[in-house]
Amino acid sequence: MTFDDVKSRIEELKAIIRENNEAYYVFDAPKITDFEYDELYRELKRLEEEFPELITEDSPTQKVGDKTAKGFNEIQHRYRLYSLDNSNNYEDLRKWYDRVKKEYENEPDLELVVELKIDGLSCALSYENGILKIGATRGNGIVGENITDNIKVIKSIPQKLTKPINIEVRGEVYMPVSSFERLNEENIENGQKEFANPRNAAAGSLRQLDSKITAKRDLHFFAYTAISEDKNLFKTHKQALDLLSELGFEVNKNHKLVKGINPVIEQCEKWETERFNLDYATDGMVIKINDISKQNELGYTARAPKWATAFKFPPEEVWTKLEGIELSVGKTGAVTPVALLQPVQLAGTIVKRASLHNFDEIERLQINIGNEVLIKKAAEIIPKVIRKRENDDFGIYKAPEYCPACGTKLIKPEGEVVLYCPNTLGCPSQIKGKIEYWASKEAMDIDGIGSSIVDKLWEKGLIKDFADLYKLTIDDFMTLDLIKEKSADNLYSAIQNSKTPTMTKFLTALSIKLIGKETADLIANEFPTLEDIKNAKIENLIQIDGIGDKVAKSIVEFFNDENNKIVLEKLEEYGVKPQGSAFEKISNIFEGKTFVITGTLSKPRNFFEEQIKKLGGKTSSSVSKKTSYVLAGENPGSKFDKASTLGVIILTERDFQVLSEGKINE
Repeated sequence: MTFDDVKSRIEELKAIIRENNEAYYVFDAPKITDFEYDELYRELKRLEEEFPELITEDSPTQKVGDKTAKGFNEIQHRYRLYSLDNSNNYEDLRKWYDRVKKEYENEPDLELVVELKIDGLSCALSYENGILKIGATRGNGIVGENITDNIKVIKSIPQKLTKPINIEVRGEVYMPVSSFERLNEENIENGQKEFANPRNAAAGSLRQLDSKITAKRDLHFFAYTAISEDKNLFKTHKQALDLLSELGFEVNKNHKLVKGINPVIEQCEKWETERFNLDYATDGMVIKINDISKQNELGYTARAPKWATAFKFPPEEVWTKLEGIELSVGKTGAVTPVALLQPVQLAGTIVKRASLHNFDEIERLQINIGNEVLIKKAAEIIPKVIRKRENDDFGIYKAPEYCPACGTKLIKPEGEVVLYCPNTLGCPSQIKGKIEYWASKEAMDIDGIGSSIVDKLWEKGLIKDFADLYKLTIDDFMTLDLIKEKSADNLYSAIQNSKTPTMTKFLTALSIKLIGKETADLIANEFPTLEDIKNAKIENLIQIDGIGDKVAKSIVEFFNDENNKIVLEKLEEYGVKPQGSAFEKISNIFEGKTFVITGTLSKPRNFFEEQIKKLGGKTSSSVSKKTSYVLAGENPGSKFDKASTLGVIILTERDFQVLSEGKINE
């Protein structure tokens, strides 16, 4: 690969990972398996290690998690929550241990604690004098969601400890597999959405705005570490776990204190099979240095502790028969083949479908209907076909020439492996997919407009695209089966109330290829009006930190497409007007100025971002020659160093307050 190819691939990987981070952490709706995500992440990390000059501070390798979800107040963590680096085989696990051991060559085998990696939602609980004060999600590790009311209804979380101490407890909220299965059965009976796996069920239940709903769900909590400024409470991780048990927490009993790496590997081998006998989901093991003084000496990378790692279990594999191939057409026109399987049990569930990704993958696998195929599954999400039996020859499934939904001849863009239907205005699967996404929570958040309503509106000819939602009347909704006047009025009102979205939500809702909410936010911060975005050229867009060539090209092509222009004109005609900013500008004193915020400040970072935008300025996640100021709090890290090297003005919080009051003139 040339340098430009590597740069382009890195930007593409960052966009894909950002989109999936958002799906996983914000919306609890993962689009790919953990294994597939890890593969993408490892590729990005490998390319950045080979080309360190291409590492940016907004890269997923430098971050933890994603933004907080809508509906909860943000809260800044007192102590940062880090992610974990992964080992996927025993060789990598030994390499991690060898790197750590090199720091302590004169010591015998190091003490390690090996624990099950619970597949749930990470939370931080703050106790003052033994009383629970705050419960928060991990969020991005620095800022999380304040979910205290919901935390208090989980029976396994004590609201008062057995000792009146100040302590922060970290742990995992999870839903037992048996409870998950019961919940899905109830949802199916009530016509509600099934959860993909126990982790999603736990996250969805914990993020209910009504804590009464959370209380009805069977949520549990395993405490796995503690932080205290009283250094005499515990000196080792094992002592911390023992203390947590004494304080009234449920600590997973399947942890073990060992010496050296060989017993760790024995535990990994043991639980790779025995985990299926547990009533909670676990997808690996966590290994930590026991001595906390050594943990402090080893420290952290930008996103993970050096003194701990996670060993991910290999996905379970099983043979079954490929009984059919279903062709699905998505909102962007991508035609995706899905394997229809002879039902088989895999990782504790019955599997009937598996991903085939694309037709190049079918060609590579040399498979067809009738083959015996090996499937594997990771993290309880849809499995994938990985190979067929040798000499099991049924030929190769032929890729379609025409769209299975509308009959249009399919195209394959240069450099891509996916077949697309170009009939953006006439393909029913594409249009309905776009309409459903437009109304979804991650886009315009129009309550009540789901696949069922969209299908009914489509069948009656009341809508042809998502713009048509805005011409619907209450009487139109009353023509649909089972829709009464009150429901019709609610649907109509929800649509009308969505007419003034932020620019970020509007761009996200348009279903532009490679554009998720985070990328949309980057664009919205740079272009104040929709007209500016429509007229933007590739060279303008790639000036934005985090926007690469492929993303920029996708945006320009979307707004130059005649069909898309028609839909945008209809939206304008119906009164849909995206707002350039969610903030009311009160001054222009920061006009043309770009700020980078780093370190720990007195208030959450988003508070200062809002202040900067209200005063006409812009924010960026990375320092460059174009940066006007760096606002630095405590422990500012590499951004401070880079600003010093480039000669960028560095502000304290007090400097910023003076500057924002207009008392500093340059």
